[in-house]
Amino acid sequence: MANIKSQIKRIRTNEDARLRNKSAKSAIRTAMKNVRLAVEAKDKAKALEAEKVAYKLIDKSVSDGVQHANTGARQKSTIARLVKSLD
Repeated sequence: MANIKSQIKRIRTNEDARLRNKSAKSAIRTAMKNVRLAVEAKDKAKALEAEKVAYKLIDKSVSDGVQHANTGARQKSTIARLVKSLD
């Protein structure tokens, strides 16, 4: 355990950030799963709505620094490919 006051605070803030990042990544995985389920059910309207939600979550996580920009782009590409397969 750290003895230095600033390091104790740093440990606490790092833990808060870790939990926030974990929650954001989990929300993205859930949103991508919802897109996948809508595509498997061949429900285009539901898939488009789920796609919009997932895009918003991915863009926010990239802008907040939770994910790398390339990771976000790859996830959005995967979602777009799935939704396009319904046409």
